[in-house]
Amino acid sequence: MDTEAQQTERDRSSRPSESEEISDTEGQEGRSRFALVSRITEWLPGGRTSLTLLVCLLFLLSLNAFVVQPFQIPSGSMENGLRIGDRVLVNKLAYRFGAEPRRGDVVVFDGTGYFGDADYIKRVVGVGGDHVVCCDKEGRIEVNGRSVDESSFLYPGDSPSSVDFDVVVPDGTLFVLGDHRGESSDSRDHLGSPGGGMIPVTEVIGRADWIVWPTAHWTRLHRPDAYARVPAAAGADG
Repeated sequence: MDTEAQQTERDRSSRPSESEEISDTEGQEGRSRFALVSRITEWLPGGRTSLTLLVCLLFLLSLNAFVVQPFQIPSGSMENGLRIGDRVLVNKLAYRFGAEPRRGDVVVFDGTGYFGDADYIKRVVGVGGDHVVCCDKEGRIEVNGRSVDESSFLYPGDSPSSVDFDVVVPDGTLFVLGDHRGESSDSRDHLGSPGGGMIPVTEVIGRADWIVWPTAHWTRLHRPDAYARVPAAAGADG
């Protein structure tokens, strides 16, 4: 009889299989995680219920900080589309990863040092390099030589502007106006202020995408077609 062969066979049969080793390792890790959760719930007042609430709170705070943020409309400057007290969801990822605000977008931005020490919500009318003029012979705003029909979102009875202006928007900034031009303090009112009424893109918090409250106003905010035919600024890429 081959003694060496017998010994090898006994050694092989005495060792646990690979699947048994993996199963045992996973079981130990699972028990460790369960033990950690148990220790936390024992230490935390309220136990598992408090832990669940804490996890939900941390999730909501992370969501608010990095993904979406609710914003309450403070004035009538964006009527009729956005009314006082409406709550919108601001998409904070809209301009990450290389994307830039576009004409017609409704954006929320920090106006500190430009408009005032608060967050504001306005519509983008001009982006970096644009030549924005008011008004043409028919009283419409003109962007890069193209007249813009804003009647689909302008407050009924308002003119595009009661103030004449002729500006070139610096690169990296935005020219913004409220839809209720007669009630909006916007880029027109700060042309002589620091920054010339322009808002740096870096101060934009995000794009308003949804009205979520009150439920009767629930709707998605779409970029209007009014600016679709505006040509790119002279010298702009593409």
